[in-house]
Formats: sequence, structure tokens, C-alpha cells
Amino acid sequence: MSKFPNLLIVGTALAATLATPVLAETLGLGRPALPEEIAAWNLDVSPDGTGLPVGSGSVADGEMVFSENCASCHGEFAEGVDNWPKLAGGKDTLDRKDPVKTVGSYWPYLSTAWDYVHRSMPFGGAQTMSADDTYAIVAYILYSNDLVEDDFVLTNENFLEVELPNADGFIVDDRETAEAHFWGEPCMENCKEEVKITMHASVLDVTPETTGDAAPADQPAAQEMAAAEPAQEPAATEEPVAEAAPAAAAPDPALVADGENVFKKCKACHQVGEGAKNKVGPELNGIFGRVAGSVDGFKYSKSMIAAGDDGLVWTEETLAEFLAKPRDYMKGTKMTFAGLRKEDDIKAINAYLATFGN
Repeated sequence: MSKFPNLLIVGTALAATLATPVLAETLGLGRPALPEEIAAWNLDVSPDGTGLPVGSGSVADGEMVFSENCASCHGEFAEGVDNWPKLAGGKDTLDRKDPVKTVGSYWPYLSTAWDYVHRSMPFGGAQTMSADDTYAIVAYILYSNDLVEDDFVLTNENFLEVELPNADGFIVDDRETAEAHFWGEPCMENCKEEVKITMHASVLDVTPETTGDAAPADQPAAQEMAAAEPAQEPAATEEPVAEAAPAAAAPDPALVADGENVFKKCKACHQVGEGAKNKVGPELNGIFGRVAGSVDGFKYSKSMIAAGDDGLVWTEETLAEFLAKPRDYMKGTKMTFAGLRKEDDIKAINAYLATFGN
């Protein structure tokens, strides 16, 4: 940084002023900027579509691009990860004390989403997205907010046809004229000679001294409580033990590893493994051989319950059909996932899920 910041600011401002066409020609300093040089900097997109480049992107393509570039921070379904922003959801929450402000619930113009993604995302790799990838990502964000169908394709031609729900929630800031009668000449008399800081936040004890989820000192740790519990003996039974079925062929470890990677798309809603619980979607332990809509404690859609009542059982074949395009396979399903486009991904995730029994 310069030792003379004020001179640096003045010098920068002077250089910018002298670079204007009129002064450049009059004073012989510099030259007018060429149209292509101006275009390289003039990247903003306006609500009326001005600045949008030619291009297009589908929801399906957007899901893939979003998963690779955005999901690590914003979640596979734009639901947000940790403190990173949610991009979807929040419908009808703006009148609450804790509104959920997302692209679907709060943002007034789609151009803002396109412009921000194209110029500033992904984090650490700004301006690496092509125009088509940006259209695809924005299409997927719209789909995640239930604003378009899964076969929607966003282009520069239909861009203005998409109206966000909160388009009328913003007004032009006219305080300069509307509130001018409140203003007067500022009082510049009897001012204090100096401003003093009289108290710090630490003195007020409003800053937490500890972080994390550690239990208070007067409560035993969870591990100690678990150790104190006596081991439960298995209940005796008089039922004869059935002869064990022949062991199934061990799944291909490489395919299972691929499936674990594909399952990252599912982890926002589903859990597997020890201690798995129902989340946005049901836990998936022992899914093969399970009647559809039968996990205890999970509230299924009516269509999923009806399918189970009609005899739908999850097998590798039925699950593969469902995962390819859930909303086509079962109208009315609560699952918002667009589907797995690659057959190899479906085989891999089936192999992975098969490793988790009841």
C-alpha cells in the first residue's frame, strides 16, 4: 500500500478523468477507449435483459454443473451447507421475524442471479463459467425453487418470461425527494471535542467464551453415559433358527466406491449406515426388498403410499427406474431430485446401497 493513500486516490481519479475522450484529445494524454475494451469491462446484466449473451442451458445440464461447482457450499439441492447461503426454499417466509431469503423467495430479478453467478462464482474460480453453463445453473436454481419443470431450458430468448415471486417486493428508493422535507442544515455547533469508547463487548459478556458442541462440565460425556449402561443380553427365543441363505456374491469394491461418490447427491436428504435417521427423505438401510413407503416415522407422499399398497417393492430394477427420473416414474412424489442421467451412476449407487442391510 502507498505511504500516501490520499495522493494515490487523487492520482487514480485524475488518470481516470484524463482518459475521457474529450480530455484525451484536448490534452494529448492517452486515447479514447476502444469499443471492444469497454465491452470487456461492461459485463453487467440488467433486469430488462440488456447485457445477456446468446446461450442456453437446461435443468438437467445445470444439475451436473451445479453438483460439480456449487454443491460443496450450497448443497446438492441448493439448500445451503453450514453457513453458506441457501439458494432455494423460503417460500412465504418474508413476513416472519426470521425470513429465509433465497433466489426463489426474495430476489426480485432473475438477471441478478445470472449476473452474480457469471461474474463471481464459483468461489475461488470467478468468471470461469461459460455462458451456457451459467444459463444451466440458473435453470437448475429455478427448478430447485419449483419455478420451472425438470425439462425446462433457459435461454437469452425466454429469459424475460421467467418472473420471480418477489418481483413486486422492491420499490425505487426515492428518499432523496420523498423525505427531503425532513432534512435541514446540519447542526455544526456545540459539538463534542472528541469521541471516546466507553465500553467493549467483552466487558458486557456478550461474546461466547467457548465454541463447538461440547457438553457442560457438570454433564457426563455421551461416551461415559454409554459405557455406564449395562449390556443388554439378547432375548431368548424358542423359535427355531432358519438355515442361513447362501451368501450373495460380494459387490465390486470399485463399483461400491463409485456409488459412495454418487450418493453425495443424496446425502442432503437421505442417510445410510449405523444410526441412520429419516431426514428430508427416509433412511435407506435395507432398501432392497422393502415395500415402497414403509419406513416407520417418515411421512410419505400419497402417491408413494399408494404404490406400496399396490405392491411396489424396491429392487435394483425398480429403484433404477425411479432414480432415472423420479417425477416421471411416480407422479406426485415428494422427491425433488431431477434424476441420475448416467446408467453407470445408477448401477454404482445400487451397489453402494446394497452394502447397507437393515
